[in-house]
Amino acid sequence: MSDVGLRRELTKWDLTALGVNQVLGGAVFLMPALVFAQLGNWSIWAVASVGLLAMSIALCFAEAGSRFEGTGGAAIYAHHAFGRFAGFEVGWMLWVVRVTSWASVINGLADALGYYWPVLRSGATRQGLITCIILTLTAINIRGIKQSAWVVNVLTVGKLVPLTLFILLGLPHVAWGSLAPGESLLSHPISAPALYLIFAYGGYEVVPVPAGEARDPRRAVPFAMIMTIVVTGLVMTLAQVVSIGTLPGLATSKTPLADASLLFMGAWGALVMTVGATVSTLGNNMGSAVSGSRSLLGLAEQGDLPAFFGGLHPTFRTPVVAIVLTSLLTLVLALSGTFASMATVSAVARLVVYVGTAAAVLALRRKGRASFTVPGGPVVPVVALAVCVAILAGATPVQRESGIIALVIGGVLFYLAKAGPRRHG
Repeated sequence: MSDVGLRRELTKWDLTALGVNQVLGGAVFLMPALVFAQLGNWSIWAVASVGLLAMSIALCFAEAGSRFEGTGGAAIYAHHAFGRFAGFEVGWMLWVVRVTSWASVINGLADALGYYWPVLRSGATRQGLITCIILTLTAINIRGIKQSAWVVNVLTVGKLVPLTLFILLGLPHVAWGSLAPGESLLSHPISAPALYLIFAYGGYEVVPVPAGEARDPRRAVPFAMIMTIVVTGLVMTLAQVVSIGTLPGLATSKTPLADASLLFMGAWGALVMTVGATVSTLGNNMGSAVSGSRSLLGLAEQGDLPAFFGGLHPTFRTPVVAIVLTSLLTLVLALSGTFASMATVSAVARLVVYVGTAAAVLALRRKGRASFTVPGGPVVPVVALAVCVAILAGATPVQRESGIIALVIGGVLFYLAKAGPRRHG
């Protein structure tokens, strides 16, 4: 894959910001109550443990990413390990995750703002807001990867600042004696909260997608993958500690971080958390715009979609066709309301991406040593595969059926594209 014409302007910190931005979406502001309601004080250990499981998958991405310099991420790894069709299906599902997630999250942003401005809850005003946000992010994305990265970086800082304040100012108020688990873990349902946490950590798979625009992708991708999980794991675990230790009635709270902040920071703290949730959601939107379009570009660069999909802007050297198509489909899903049903696809779609990458690591090792090699031989990739199988076992029939439908649609597009003109790197 050549990535001819793309500008390599992303640093390892830009990629890290992209990963942190995608993992710490709006869910981090709601997660403490949802997980505590099912696991009680064991939720602290659950958040930390699932972070370690996420690290096993992230390490697979890090090793595979150290072998390549092109755009596409997991699609490239599966392509070189198992062939074109496998690579296409993984890349296709990666794109499906981003489009459906973007459509869902932007509706969540409209809902959050509708709490203060009820007119945004429905009707033309809501649709106008969603349209304006998507078109604005699309314009920034077309203007250049440097501009897009700058916006992602600013929004990532914008969400980390309130979260950091929440943790630093909240820890002194934690009633540490109340954190000890009272009852046996076996008395709680485990599968549902575990699944929720695994997907709450999801999003780091976008880090290697724009590698074709990174300055030193073989080093930058492994660094960004590991740092993303380290940062997000610490933030999520400590946020859980502060929430449990400061907020009575956490299990029933709809806005746990804002409610807890109100107790130990006052009204301004609750406002900061609300603004942080809005910025966090907006940042997630921008990250989806960047990574989603690059996933589509990667498929075109591999020759698995017609060359038209890989068209670059003559001035800005950005994948303008992939950007516009990704944004338009997201807009249609977000406005039509079908995002709710489409979002069920994202669970299995992300699972396909994880399985493809973990398996690719084992297969690619037969072709030689990578620049970054995960220690422990096959242990980490095998653990990552086992985690993915566990996720699949806990998926609902609707999620599995939706995932199969998405795979079939991708397969049809693949074989239709084979008959058309293709561009090979």
